[in-house]
Amino acid sequence: MELIHPIFKWLHIIAGITWIGLLYFFNFINGHVAGTMDGDTKKKVVPELMPRTLYWFRWGAAWTWVTGIILLYVIFWKGSLGMGMSGEDGSMMADSGGIINKWTHITITLVFLAVFIYDFIYSKFSAVNVRILTIVSFSLIGIMVYTMGHCGDFGYRAYNIHIGAMFGTIMAFNVWFRIWPAQKKIITAIKNGEAPDGKLATLAGLRSKHNTYLSVPLIWTMINEHTVTFSNIFGLHSGVELMIIIALGWHIVFQLYKKSAKIEGF
Repeated sequence: MELIHPIFKWLHIIAGITWIGLLYFFNFINGHVAGTMDGDTKKKVVPELMPRTLYWFRWGAAWTWVTGIILLYVIFWKGSLGMGMSGEDGSMMADSGGIINKWTHITITLVFLAVFIYDFIYSKFSAVNVRILTIVSFSLIGIMVYTMGHCGDFGYRAYNIHIGAMFGTIMAFNVWFRIWPAQKKIITAIKNGEAPDGKLATLAGLRSKHNTYLSVPLIWTMINEHTVTFSNIFGLHSGVELMIIIALGWHIVFQLYKKSAKIEGF
């Protein structure tokens, strides 16, 4: 375990850099450039560029998620969840004196089931006003943070990284089951000189944008897992502070989108 921790953390970071770097390339650069291309240029460029970038994109996502799960086991789950449904936990899952209980296990399960709730909401209600959906999503995240802290008895570091794991799972799901299948059909259509299905382009673009908004809070939780500096630093409950950081992260991405649209070329 002493070897697995540093090796897989190293692999996790390398895979994450590959994945998130390409995510930002797609959203802040490629989309704007592609919008300036005519049909003939797209037919030449897209079949060469997109399969290559999407290959590294989707496998970066896969390896980031897999190595992340291994790290969760090594750092948080091993030696704590295996203790049973009760008893004081000496690991990082709970703060000092915390109790591992059935809600701890239920909440961890919900971390990985949340992706299906997310997918249902944005598949069935995509026509609803985006602000309403954002408020609903933010509220559900808040309920998850509350459940982790007050029912599952997660420690500060634990609910930081498990919220990050929830975001990462949603993002990896989007890459493999929404963005990549849609992009394969879009690339094939462009290669054949046909107009891509507008619904597929909208789906891939929306889920890629969701991933971009989730990426900044995700990176925060990954970094903040190593410190308790932001635990009650402002006199607020640390869960409230995490929700503020998530909202701030979303706002930062919003500003980055605005900035990326204004950059002038040569």
